[in-house]
Amino acid sequence: MENKEEVSEEEKSIEESKSELVDDDSIGNDPPNKVVDSEESSEKSEEEIAVDSLSKLEVQLEEMRDQVLRHQAEVQNVKRRAEQDVEKARKYALERFCNELLPIVDSLEMAILSASPDQEGSESILKGVKLTLKMFVDTLAKFNLEQIDPEGEPFDPKSHQAVSMVENNEVEPNTVLSVMQRGYVLSGRLIRPAMVVVSKASE
Repeated sequence: MENKEEVSEEEKSIEESKSELVDDDSIGNDPPNKVVDSEESSEKSEEEIAVDSLSKLEVQLEEMRDQVLRHQAEVQNVKRRAEQDVEKARKYALERFCNELLPIVDSLEMAILSASPDQEGSESILKGVKLTLKMFVDTLAKFNLEQIDPEGEPFDPKSHQAVSMVENNEVEPNTVLSVMQRGYVLSGRLIRPAMVVVSKASE
């Protein structure tokens, strides 16, 4: 009987030691579910980091694209302004030179008006002056300098300068009756208005 009791006690002690070993193993090792969860969480964090990095790169790319477009627009504006300046310089480079020539044209016109065809030998001189004036005006026209001779036309304050107003019921009011001095336009730009006499209604 004593042997049986001793055997049973030994069995109990062995079972207790086994249970303790099992408990120790359970303490040292994480459950499989917990390990999987930690791996998934690490994978998610890496994906989030990758997404954030991609978003930042897209924002930077968009900003760089905007900067490139702005620079291109600025370059186009500078180029267009430069072309406009060159065109204006080309068109109006002769303005000062033409202004110096206009008094010569005026003098030739006055010479024609004041000449008397009745005088002996004056006819050929008058013809020569008229030919010289025509050549002069034609040469100026080649460089886009055009005369303004508005006799009989409505008065235009943008290109005419009224010297005086005369009552005249035969024409409409504000009609140019005569031109005292012709005006000139260079490439569509007024460089001297025409000095005119304008009609007005009788009071």
